[in-house]
Amino acid sequence: MTQGHTISTHAENVTVEVRLDGDVVAESERPILLEETGLPTAYYLPKSDLVAEARPIELSTHCPFKGDASYWTIDAGGRTHDAIAWSYEQPKEGAEEIEGHVAFFADRAEITVDGTPI
Repeated sequence: MTQGHTISTHAENVTVEVRLDGDVVAESERPILLEETGLPTAYYLPKSDLVAEARPIELSTHCPFKGDASYWTIDAGGRTHDAIAWSYEQPKEGAEEIEGHVAFFADRAEITVDGTPI
């Protein structure tokens, strides 16, 4: 890891709800929070807590700290939300806890934690 750059993950006992155009697409009481230097907290939800169908797309990016990210598209609110969420199918050491989880872009989705918008 780059000097001064840290990643930490932990389970949190909170309820995270994700809405797209007003439609609930995910709700979880078992999120994994990922804290990374210089970035806001990311809430990773188990894929089994998705209410809407998420379709993988042919887009990937690489993070030197977490690994290769896959992206997901969801239809909600009468629209297609391309690459609205991402996951790390084989995360690097130090981020293993987010395997099997998906996170949403907070600037494109309505995310609440225990009813409070993030």
